[in-house]
Amino acid sequence: LRANPNVFAAILADGHVVTWGGHGGPDYGADSSKVQDQLKGVQQIQATEEAFAAILEDGSVVTWGSGYYGGESDAVQHLLRNVQQLEATSSAFAAILSDGSVVTWGNPTCG
Repeated sequence: LRANPNVFAAILADGHVVTWGGHGGPDYGADSSKVQDQLKGVQQIQATEEAFAAILEDGSVVTWGSGYYGGESDAVQHLLRNVQQLEATSSAFAAILSDGSVVTWGNPTCG
């Protein structure tokens, strides 16, 4: 279970994710419907103030929520392979890869 100030995200026993809360706005990460088909085999979830990131069992990462807060990872998606761990600040994510390198995305002043 992870939370930001507005939304909860939980990994179910089957590896899927459910989200709830927020004020009905997708920018907090409550609306995970656009990535729900990708949220299978989830191993870990991390949260910023308005976004979530999940490591899948194949070591890839799925993100959703506000792009400014790290919910948009297209610019680094090709680097997000063999991810071992996720960490977050208030508005950025960091992924530690199996080779020890780190990939960051979100607000550049916070990560």
